[in-house]
Amino acid sequence: MDAFLEEKNFDDFGEDLLLPFRQAGLRSIEAEETSELRAQVRKYAPKEPGVYGMLNPHGRLVYVGKSKCLRNRLLSYFLPNNEEDKSGRIVQSTQTIVWEPQPSDFAALVREQYLIRHFQPRFNVQGIPRRQQSIYVCLGHQPAEQFYTAKKRDPKADFVLGPLQGAGRANRAVEVLNRLYRLRDCNSSQPCSFTDQMQLFDIELRPGCIRLEIDSCLGPCISACSRRDYDQQVALAREFLSGQSDWPVEQLESQMDSASHELHFEQAAVIREDLKCVRWLYHRTQDIARARENYNFVYPVCSYPETGRNQTIWYLIRNGMIEGAMACPRTDSELEATTRLLKKWLKSENQIGSGFVARPETLALVTSWFKKNGKELRNTFRPTPARIARAAKEGQTVRSSTSASGPKRRKSPTKGSARGTDSSKAKTVKV
Repeated sequence: MDAFLEEKNFDDFGEDLLLPFRQAGLRSIEAEETSELRAQVRKYAPKEPGVYGMLNPHGRLVYVGKSKCLRNRLLSYFLPNNEEDKSGRIVQSTQTIVWEPQPSDFAALVREQYLIRHFQPRFNVQGIPRRQQSIYVCLGHQPAEQFYTAKKRDPKADFVLGPLQGAGRANRAVEVLNRLYRLRDCNSSQPCSFTDQMQLFDIELRPGCIRLEIDSCLGPCISACSRRDYDQQVALAREFLSGQSDWPVEQLESQMDSASHELHFEQAAVIREDLKCVRWLYHRTQDIARARENYNFVYPVCSYPETGRNQTIWYLIRNGMIEGAMACPRTDSELEATTRLLKKWLKSENQIGSGFVARPETLALVTSWFKKNGKELRNTFRPTPARIARAAKEGQTVRSSTSASGPKRRKSPTKGSARGTDSSKAKTVKV
């Protein structure tokens, strides 16, 4: 009850740090009846990319989503006979819908990720099937590191991989990896020590599980191994998470073949399921490792013609992570300033206060985006002076060839009004 009372009413989505233009502002519609809410969506929601939010009768944000076409996506929530589906439950809890147009699908995707992380809406983080839940695979917890999963990025972890989709597979993979690398899987509050550490009293310790007896753990809980031996296993585990080793996959394949050869088919079936989860995680490590190594460029994204804004955003991507965004230069003076800024960006790596912030949460997003849209890599470029000038010229060509009129934006209606007017909560944020 206390947590419920502490929830704050929704005001707006806030500043968009990766939009180098004037924000379009928040639009909203409100109705007590679902049929009336649907009619207003059909009348006022635009056919352009953007993010949207669902507010309950208490004015609290319960869901955030994004779409290439806001109108079509929002209308899908009102399909008949969907009361038992998640979309139906969201609509039943909704009295107000707000949306914020974005220049492209990629911009909407990045904005949606930020909003979910910032607001943690109820329907985004609860009631999601385990196969769809986002999760992080981590390596850490001193003094004896281990694999573990977390729903949020753990800043105390030595290595973090994610966010990944598939909590069930991730949890099983973590369990198997701890066993293969002989790392502990007990609670982080469990005291651990090593044979090369001085002990004040010679007390006989007892292990908390049977993993030491079956040789699937080095037993730091009872000082059964040295710090050096344990660190060697942790280093091998880090190689797997960084995409440099497929040793666990090879081990499980060998174990499954051996069990099948000895006619232990039930055991082979269990190992096969373990192998599926570990191989899935290994493929994710490979994707992210390639992104860290190869995704160092500027990614220009043009606004969709439906927006009528004719804007091009240059996303600064290094080591697979978005570090900033800027508008495509339109004049010679803007081109000179942009060239100087990009030179500064190239030299700013690992420099505190450089103005370019690495966003680790965008690594998986960028990796997934280019995996699904491989042709987009052709548009990226290394920020050399000649290539910057060429990209600026190409951006100007795109703007001039795109219709400047576009669809007119309808203003959102206030409750009880017959014509659309700006919502009292709508804001325009300058970046």
